[in-house]
Amino acid sequence: MQKAPRSRATGRVTLADVAQAAQVSPITASRALRGERAVDPELVARVQAAVERLGYVPDPAARALASRHGTQVALLVPALSNALFVDLLEAAQGTLARAGYQTLIGVTHYDAEEEEQLLRSQLLHRPAGILVSGFDRSERTRQLIAGSGVPCVHLMETSSAEGVYSVGLSQRDAGHAMTQHLLARGRRRIAFAAAQLDPRTMQRLEGWRDAMRDAGLHGPTLEWLNPAPSSLALGGVLFEQIVGQVPPVDAIFFCNDDLAQGALLCALRMGVPVPQRVAIAGFNDLTGSDQMVPPLTTVRTPRAEIGAEAAAMLLQLIRGETVTKRCIDLGFEIVVRAST
Repeated sequence: MQKAPRSRATGRVTLADVAQAAQVSPITASRALRGERAVDPELVARVQAAVERLGYVPDPAARALASRHGTQVALLVPALSNALFVDLLEAAQGTLARAGYQTLIGVTHYDAEEEEQLLRSQLLHRPAGILVSGFDRSERTRQLIAGSGVPCVHLMETSSAEGVYSVGLSQRDAGHAMTQHLLARGRRRIAFAAAQLDPRTMQRLEGWRDAMRDAGLHGPTLEWLNPAPSSLALGGVLFEQIVGQVPPVDAIFFCNDDLAQGALLCALRMGVPVPQRVAIAGFNDLTGSDQMVPPLTTVRTPRAEIGAEAAAMLLQLIRGETVTKRCIDLGFEIVVRAST
């Protein structure tokens, strides 16, 4: 069996070795491994076969030095404790991996300074692209992104601003739509309960306010805003506080499903009938919401689709292809279950 050729300096199989084995030029081999669409599929198959035969492992550092960017993509998310961002991250990572890119994951913990430091660190690796959540960040971080010259796509929110690329949904419209659903069910004293109070939560709050004001039913005593991290336990605490309000509320719209799930568990413990006494709604359709007692009405958000679409858009930007639609709104769905 013939041994694979090796680089004289390091003993590694090189891209040039792969190109020679596949009988293509090094440039063609490089483009084939990056997944560029302009490369003939037959040539791509030959290159991939050579990679497997020789055991070639790309060197990200060498590739970064040989070009203006490397094979890594920086992806910043606020948290990994929320299934919302886990689903988004896995979809984005899968799309990027199939195109030959690695993901540098950074968790900002909803902290603007931490996001800035993470981005500074990741830019040292000369990433090929950047994926970030939303638009709320420090001016220094905005300048870092703009000055880096690295393509950037924003996740979970949308913007029509010139030169901005985004994939997400209108959080405000989703909040408005859920409130309208509760109004259509005959509810009039609809509380809005929120935690974390990040920008997307506040946009949902604005949607609730819009619908309640349009109906002539808004009142500041119906707003229950807690800056603590969102959790099942906090949902139970908020429910116990809100259900004791005078005059009583007849519905509670929670900004996140974990809060709503905690509220449903608390209602069971307290013997408060849902939805007869009070309707409960959530947001994001997280795992377990359809198994609650009663099953939770919620807003289903396409987080996996957002991650995949954003990664695909970023790949177009990295390859220098024309992005025909800079802002993609993937919408949402009101999932009506027995809690309302």
